[in-house]
Amino acid sequence: MQRPFSFETPNGQPIFSLEFFPPKDEKGEAHLWVELTELNSLHPEFVSVTYGAGGSTRERTVRVTSEITARTGLRTVAHLTCIGSSKAELSEILDQYWNAGIRDILALRGDPPTGPQSEWIPTVGGFTHSDELVSLAVAANFNVGVAAFPDCHPASYGNYSADVLVLLEKERRGAQFATTQFFFSAEKYFNLVKKLRERGSKLPIFAGILPITQVKQLNRMAQLGGTPIPPAIMKAFIEVENEPEKVKALGIEIAVNLCNELIAMGVPGLHFYTMNSAYATKEIVKRIGLR
Repeated sequence: MQRPFSFETPNGQPIFSLEFFPPKDEKGEAHLWVELTELNSLHPEFVSVTYGAGGSTRERTVRVTSEITARTGLRTVAHLTCIGSSKAELSEILDQYWNAGIRDILALRGDPPTGPQSEWIPTVGGFTHSDELVSLAVAANFNVGVAAFPDCHPASYGNYSADVLVLLEKERRGAQFATTQFFFSAEKYFNLVKKLRERGSKLPIFAGILPITQVKQLNRMAQLGGTPIPPAIMKAFIEVENEPEKVKALGIEIAVNLCNELIAMGVPGLHFYTMNSAYATKEIVKRIGLR
């Protein structure tokens, strides 16, 4: 097993990490490497690469994640989902990651191809819940992270207590940290952390930050992730939706304010959903004083 993540920094600031998605074609891959190289200069704690809905990008995720590890030396967390793979196939993917030098996994249930609120149907011969995948990865000597949801998992239909119990079970099985879905309310993030601590959890929770750079991106990501958009934020974006530079500036400002609020209250880590673009994330990291 690789060293566990360190959540303590010399200056008391939170660590931060970056998330990318596997590109669809050669042009997208060339773009990814340009943006990744620029963000590498920030020295993130780790980077992660997502799976598509229904496990649709499995081969590309494995390949891109392995290449990032080989070409950059960055600590790379590989996403792995239950959906679309049998237990034997999941073990095989873990072997591929291990042989590529990857020792860190983000274990997820995964969303059905038709969206997170669609009926969940386990893959034949696979796992029903992601805590089973946590156990598999831990047994294979990986460091394991999991997902958390300040606005509640879409499939939980507002049952925050159920979400907390799920996280506690994943921690019991060996999960070492969690990254959250993106959110807009620091209060909801800390409410989740408080509920976990009241139950004895010590699981570090990274706050997921999505810099909004397009209004259509806001609508799509909120729909997929089940994150409610505060009316004031939606109104502010609609007022400038036909002015791309103002949309970017507003998205950065909102993210900076949220990050500063989280840092002031002791967040251990910030996980940036980069959307394979360096500019907004780099600007936010600079403005909040992490680099």
